[in-house]
Amino acid sequence: MYAYDTVTEAVNGLKERGYTIDFNLQENCLVCRDHDHRLDVDDFEIVEVYRFEGNTDPADEAIVYAIEGKGGKKGILVNGYGLSGDAMSNEMAKKLAVHLKD
Repeated sequence: MYAYDTVTEAVNGLKERGYTIDFNLQENCLVCRDHDHRLDVDDFEIVEVYRFEGNTDPADEAIVYAIEGKGGKKGILVNGYGLSGDAMSNEMAKKLAVHLKD
């Protein structure tokens, strides 16, 4: 696995390796508005996870996920955690949380 010091480095590194779709979290799926992609919980796998904690600014806290979806779609999900975390279904929360333990 790669090592990154910042969210920006992680996103840029993943993009260089082909993770070009910018996914956004909805309650029970991932979406990309630019390409009209929608991935339900069973339609993607998380292949890499990078967690960043803001030492001086809690707004810097984020998790970067490298996502591979059915059909070869590869993209990135950046999600806040703690108070800035997005609302999601139990199924989505379980899928994302499993990879935080690795």
